[in-house]
Amino acid sequence: MATPAPHRRTAGNLCLGSAPDSWGVWFADDERQVPYTRFLDELVQAGYRWLELGPYGYLPTEPDRLAEELAARGLRVSGGTVFGALHRPDLWDETLAQVRRVAALTAAAGARHLVLIPPLYREEKTGAFTEPPELDAAQWALLGRTADRLGRLLREEYDIRLVVHPHADSHIQTQPEIERFLNATDARWTGLCLDTGHVAYGGGDNLDLIRRFGERIGYVHIKQMDPAILAQVAAEKLSFGEAVKRGVCVEPPAGVPHPAEIVAQLTRLDAELFVIVEQDLYPCAPEVPLPVAVRTRAYLGGLGLTAT
Repeated sequence: MATPAPHRRTAGNLCLGSAPDSWGVWFADDERQVPYTRFLDELVQAGYRWLELGPYGYLPTEPDRLAEELAARGLRVSGGTVFGALHRPDLWDETLAQVRRVAALTAAAGARHLVLIPPLYREEKTGAFTEPPELDAAQWALLGRTADRLGRLLREEYDIRLVVHPHADSHIQTQPEIERFLNATDARWTGLCLDTGHVAYGGGDNLDLIRRFGERIGYVHIKQMDPAILAQVAAEKLSFGEAVKRGVCVEPPAGVPHPAEIVAQLTRLDAELFVIVEQDLYPCAPEVPLPVAVRTRAYLGGLGLTAT
């Protein structure tokens, strides 16, 4: 593990952005989501200059058109986002094709990170189980090999770094699962997108992960979870989709983990990192996201996070 750099008074190694998720966008097309033009306009109004692309197809997928929309608003792209079933050999061709589409758009937009989210084993809208919640040893081994295979391909063909995102209701959710994944993969090809909210959702310790696996963190999603709703998740075995509907994701500084502690620990890393706000709001009324984004931007700015 790399020796931590001296603590910085400002978060000079961290660059703040946001994502369509903070505007209640989970799908490429959904009648309950705001149009992408409204998302981009309100992103700027809230004071952000960097964005993650979100679900492929929500923002324009033609590079020239996307570039025009972003340039008109002074926006830049931090990374792309894709789901990928790395433990399913029967889905490799489908996963690779989707990853290539997103990687090509991400690279064309000038970004160098691809956030890969494992598929959920519960359906997002209904909560129905689609897979067993645990992998066997063979599936874990395949997951690690496939992640490295994909990470190497992305680095060599697109100059993009793969960062895998632990997620609620996925096979990489709890801290033991996160650590098992990191130990099964090669740091040269596979990094970690530390999502502070999902780590907390799975009962993990964000600060411990930053201290012990800081050199594997290549990208950050910052969010907080309501402990009262997390207790309901455990007691009632709720799906993540239902937990979000109940308001499990809260704006800072409410919830866990405390963002000030996260920022302070991240500034000790000898790395430059994007810190992307993800405020899971799906579904929500169109007027809800902007005031939340404004307050969140102001709060995180007070912790030293800027758009540079």
